[in-house]
Amino acid sequence: MTHAGVPMLSTPVRTIGVVLRRRSHDVAAVVERLVEFCRAHGVALAFEAGAEEAPAGSNVLDVNANSVDLLLSLGGDGTMLRAARLGMSSGTPVFGVNLGRLGFLTATPGKLLEAGLEQILLGEAHLDRRFTLQATVMGPDGVVAGPFQALNDIVVHTVGAARVSALNLSVGRAGGHEEIGSISADGVILTTPTGSTAYSLSAGGPIIAPDVECIVVTAICPHSLTVRPLVVPASEEIMVRTMDPHHDLQVTVDGQVERALHAQESVIVARGPHTVPLVRLSGQTFFETMRTKLNWAASPPERA
Repeated sequence: MTHAGVPMLSTPVRTIGVVLRRRSHDVAAVVERLVEFCRAHGVALAFEAGAEEAPAGSNVLDVNANSVDLLLSLGGDGTMLRAARLGMSSGTPVFGVNLGRLGFLTATPGKLLEAGLEQILLGEAHLDRRFTLQATVMGPDGVVAGPFQALNDIVVHTVGAARVSALNLSVGRAGGHEEIGSISADGVILTTPTGSTAYSLSAGGPIIAPDVECIVVTAICPHSLTVRPLVVPASEEIMVRTMDPHHDLQVTVDGQVERALHAQESVIVARGPHTVPLVRLSGQTFFETMRTKLNWAASPPERA
């Protein structure tokens, strides 16, 4: 079902899987409200394993074994990324309610939890399908690790002592890879449009509207004034490798999964096979969130 060309979440929601922000003092009260709402509306709940705030006797969330119709993230963007990763292979819609600080992905504030769920149950919420990235670590003899899936970003960076690393970047084309160039930097961020407002933005990368299909390449603290962020089509694949045979690096996926990258290994990043359907309530837009959350292009205060 669509509304003005935008997909709607029309599937009946009978079971909600809940992913909670860890070590947060305000989660318990929100869980009480959630349980009360779902009991009144005949909706079952399943909580992520290890959630201390889950009511006694609650079902344990396992998207691979038991079907859920919606994943509800209660926390910040990190919690929502964890929820998105849990439901990535199944294509389960993810609804983020912000209990953190900034919460760009989790645009719905905690006080609107019940109103948001009401809209979802009535089939009036929208679905934004976001594409993902997939990283594979390659050794001299072929694949050694992966694939790793990311909604936001895949970062290749230095570890340990503060020092720059020499990195070589190339882009996949028919018949092989074409060199982009070599940089000296603390690392490089490969991000989707969804992740363009996260780490990449902090490193000077551009904000990309989520319906633009591209991959952004942003160097972290480059040791050059000529290195600027690069935007390539989502159909390309990008290879990153170190040029220092004695310098190990690290790959971090969505800020949550880490893997050491040895000097003889390279990382190949391409569009992933999955899309993540993010639930958006009526009236919420990307640019409205950009203005309110990031204070983008805000008018200067009037002079007294």
